[in-house]
Amino acid sequence: MKKLFLLTLILGVIVTSCTNKTDNNQISGYEKTQAGLYYKFYEENKGDTPEPMELLDVVLSCVINDTTVIIPENRMILQMMESMFMGDIFEGFKLMHKGDSASFIVRTDSTFYTLLRSPMPSEFSVNDIMKFNIRLNDFYPESEFALKQIEYMKNTFAEETVAAENELNKYLSDNKIDAKQTSTGLYYKKIQDGDGECPQVGQMVKVHYTGKLLDGSVFDSSVDRGEAFQFVVGIGQVIPGWDEGLQLMSRGEKGVLYIPYYLAYGDRGSGPIPPFATLIFEVELLDIVK
Repeated sequence: MKKLFLLTLILGVIVTSCTNKTDNNQISGYEKTQAGLYYKFYEENKGDTPEPMELLDVVLSCVINDTTVIIPENRMILQMMESMFMGDIFEGFKLMHKGDSASFIVRTDSTFYTLLRSPMPSEFSVNDIMKFNIRLNDFYPESEFALKQIEYMKNTFAEETVAAENELNKYLSDNKIDAKQTSTGLYYKKIQDGDGECPQVGQMVKVHYTGKLLDGSVFDSSVDRGEAFQFVVGIGQVIPGWDEGLQLMSRGEKGVLYIPYYLAYGDRGSGPIPPFATLIFEVELLDIVK
């Protein structure tokens, strides 16, 4: 099982190329922090600002010299970090409130090496202007990521969500499966009772599982590998449907999880799992490791 990462910082490919060297006119209208970050706000609100490790819901683009696109405008989720170098983009985030929109000019060479984790292309120099255009929609603790992910997918892919939920309900009805639904949309059917002790957030569990698509095809099985799987519950090491579902089970219990795409691998899928796929997991909670 691998964790689904809804969105990470896109390590963009340069899609156009044209160079204009920095001059003072190009940064007129910007203010400058003591660390050397140039910034200009288009919309500025009041309230709290992001703390380290919080998740940032942003619309972001990055260009060099206003002509070369490094990161096309896209909505993404980033994690707030301490500054990697003086005057970097994270210093800019520290200035922002919910609903703010702004542009930040950062060092081109340092941003490539630290944030984009790539050598600066030879056609650019430290004198070129790298500008981030950012709207900060929201920020929140990492613990709320799963719920935000569900909300985002349901709103973004409304038609696909309705189709997936209808498909799952039909599957359960056609196969006369009496499964209980949780508030998130997860279904669970108990097959064998356990000893009554359920895992809590932060505890390590050991499980056997077999994962299937609705057509019955198996895409993964720890049983077939002969090796139990271990993970820590509730901290995002696995898909949200697993984090929620395992907390419904007790040690020794066997059951089946019916997981909608928005609690699984989302609109992108993973390996043999197609986008928007509803997943079925036969799970046995072998132990709670203390």
